[in-house]
Amino acid sequence: MSGPILRVEGISKGFPGVQALKDVHLEVRAGEVLVLVGENGAGKSTLMKILSGIYTKDEGTITFEGQEVELTSPLQAQELGITIIHQELNLMPDLTVAQNIYVGREPTTGPFLSERKLNRQTAELLQRLDIHLDPRQRVGELTVAEQQMVEIAKALSFNAKILIMDEPTSALTDSEVETLFVLIEQLKARGT
Repeated sequence: MSGPILRVEGISKGFPGVQALKDVHLEVRAGEVLVLVGENGAGKSTLMKILSGIYTKDEGTITFEGQEVELTSPLQAQELGITIIHQELNLMPDLTVAQNIYVGREPTTGPFLSERKLNRQTAELLQRLDIHLDPRQRVGELTVAEQQMVEIAKALSFNAKILIMDEPTSALTDSEVETLFVLIEQLKARGT
């Protein structure tokens, strides 16, 4: 696809007493990294939530892969290939890396969960992403940066074409930020 994978035109969103977004335009191409910068209250999070189906827009159009879409739920956005990683990580510390990535989508053998398939599937995903984690390790034992890598792997397990990260470096050390940037470069090279 030569044009933008995502085009946002004339997006507006208001809440009682506040106009959060007014006439926003944005284009995103495959393999492109964009950063939204602005003061608190500028509407960055509102736009991210519209693009990920958490909020609905009041006005404007969203075109994804050449088709106009109405994003009405996070599940619908995920099914299209748009995934968000929130600033507050959404992981279950007592579950393993594999269980967190595929929660609700675990492979089964007959009516039973197949832990072996789950761990193998997770190991393959982590290897493709060049993330060096043990699928069987409990998430609560991981560093914040490693937990963020689990969130990224989880998002990409839905075959995300657009990955939205809300303040991804806010809780990371300098070396963890470097690791995140390396992964972002790998995703960019793959066209995400």
